[in-house]
Amino acid sequence: MSKPYDATSKDLIETDPVGWVTFLGCPAPPSAVRLVDADLSTVTTDTDKVIRVDHPERWLLHLDIQTGATSEMERRLLRYNALLHHRHGVPVVSVVVLLRQTSNMAWLTGQLPITAPIGTAWEFRYEVLRVWERPVADFLNGPLGLIPLAPLANVTSTDLPTVVASMRTRLDTQPDRPLVAKLWAASYVLMGLRFKEALIDNVLSGVMQMEESVTYQAILRRGMQDGIQQGIQQGTQHGAILEATKMLLRQGAKKFGVPANAEHEAKLHAIKDLPRLEALSEKLLDVSTWDELLAGV
Repeated sequence: MSKPYDATSKDLIETDPVGWVTFLGCPAPPSAVRLVDADLSTVTTDTDKVIRVDHPERWLLHLDIQTGATSEMERRLLRYNALLHHRHGVPVVSVVVLLRQTSNMAWLTGQLPITAPIGTAWEFRYEVLRVWERPVADFLNGPLGLIPLAPLANVTSTDLPTVVASMRTRLDTQPDRPLVAKLWAASYVLMGLRFKEALIDNVLSGVMQMEESVTYQAILRRGMQDGIQQGIQQGTQHGAILEATKMLLRQGAKKFGVPANAEHEAKLHAIKDLPRLEALSEKLLDVSTWDELLAGV
């Protein structure tokens, strides 16, 4: 899995481990769920996450989120499952989450038969979640931390604007704006697995423009810095710069009473550094004209 999707997928699990346990059919109180160290030396991968559940008995949920196909998947799941059981001494449930239909591993059935010339045959069992096969309502109405997966569910390009509108309806009611920012940023990155950039920018324009927006500021402060890390910064950098520029143009026109002329717009669009755009947003409060704002740019 490429790094932006790595970071985003890991962040979704870290953001809402209780939600993942609940979504997979084993609801437990928040106090009984926590992430545990997934490091098993050289066998672990960037996409592995392990959740410990202490309800009703202690067990581990091993999640492996994938966007690409690998012939080693079942053997890797078996090896990691066994090592986790050896380390922690409790039952382990392994779940492979497939995000992209174009890289589907159709042969993943949830059962890996093990035969031997002597003794009794047995099989390793695991779970497979093919996100594109799930109804979109499962994610729109499910745990909050899984809502960025909604556009990857059983959704077409025609459906996407309606799905994003439903996501916004739910997320707009949430009081934790940094969390909302993180979920929107994750949604932006994950949509790239299914849809073209132009369509994504179009359907998210109402969200990412964020006039006078607390959410936009939260993306700058936490969404890309706290938990989404470098991968998601790379995935959202272009969109964040574009929307910061658009916001400056709107707010400047409102304050100065005139829109930016062609020269002013060209100067703003030439800035590819998000901190410089943030600094201009602060400077906007103290100046009276476009020329003053862009002096030295």
